[in-house]
Amino acid sequence: MIKVSVLYPAGDGSKFDMDYYCKSHIPMVQQKLGAACKSVAVEQGLGGGAPGSPPTYAAMGHLYFDSVAEFQAAFAPHTTAIMADVPNYTNIQPVIQVSEVKM
Repeated sequence: MIKVSVLYPAGDGSKFDMDYYCKSHIPMVQQKLGAACKSVAVEQGLGGGAPGSPPTYAAMGHLYFDSVAEFQAAFAPHTTAIMADVPNYTNIQPVIQVSEVKM
């Protein structure tokens, strides 16, 4: 299984509408990716490692697939539509990580 993480770095002047992300963006992504997307998780950053420090990421979205090939096949036809929705909830340039889930 693989996990595609979309990480939104926190920073001065950054904006992130978690309500829109959870109620509109993620359901739209799930609908477009269909059965290839096995599950999703959304996290909101609360703080860093040291007490009182700010979070490294304002938010993180995680999408799970059986393989990289299945992710690519499901995502490619919808890339434009999915990316066009990003300005509706954030001004942050996301960082993408594809990982193999070991446990």
